[in-house]
Amino acid sequence: RQIGEGLKVHRHVHGHALKQAVFSAIEDVGLADPALIARKYPHELSGGQRQRAMIAMALVMQPKVLIADEPTTALDVTLQAQILALIKAQKAKHDLSVIFITHDLGVVANIADRVAIMYAGKIVEVGTANEIFYHPQHPYTWGLLDAVPSSDDQHDQLFTLPGTPPDLHQPIKGDAFAPRNPYAMPIDFKKDPPLFQVSPTHFVRSWLLDPRTPHYQLPVTIQKRWARFAQLHAEQTNDPVVESQQAGGVPV
Repeated sequence: RQIGEGLKVHRHVHGHALKQAVFSAIEDVGLADPALIARKYPHELSGGQRQRAMIAMALVMQPKVLIADEPTTALDVTLQAQILALIKAQKAKHDLSVIFITHDLGVVANIADRVAIMYAGKIVEVGTANEIFYHPQHPYTWGLLDAVPSSDDQHDQLFTLPGTPPDLHQPIKGDAFAPRNPYAMPIDFKKDPPLFQVSPTHFVRSWLLDPRTPHYQLPVTIQKRWARFAQLHAEQTNDPVVESQQAGGVPV
């Protein structure tokens, strides 16, 4: 009934046609024996089956955009990989655009073409997946990337950002990330930074990109990512690799 509700209300599909459409939607997300699955209640399905049923419910009306909010939360790694593969397959099959909302950057790396990093309800950095993962500019993005386990990491403990997120019930003066930002300057506590353009596809909301910003030292892990980005760019354009430098705080 849940999967077929949209078809019934908006497309006025009823009876045998509705039942067949529901069976088809269930089968399309990789659930065997759709007639049996259709008769079950949610508590009779496993976590992975429930996620697949939710995807069937979302796609049965053939939308152009699928919004997936934490679709792999509380699933083990194997099920997570299956759900991601399913979403990718449905994206290709139905020519979908997918807005994938998650805290897991490992998931983002596997599925996203473009990435928007949000803090306190505001986008602070947006760019292609390569730009965000290999040429990140915002200190919050740096922290998120450093918090992901890596085989190259020689530290005994994972990086954690200091402090806690702001209380959004209270007015925020300046940059919401400033109290947790190791690179914060006096202006961060007074004025919210504008959006700076790094490339035609890469935008960042941070005072570090202002030409007046004093020179600062990138974290070593981020320096390595920038070097990898330069290498990728050189491979794509057949240009020699040029070391990233900083002038007045602005990456050039």
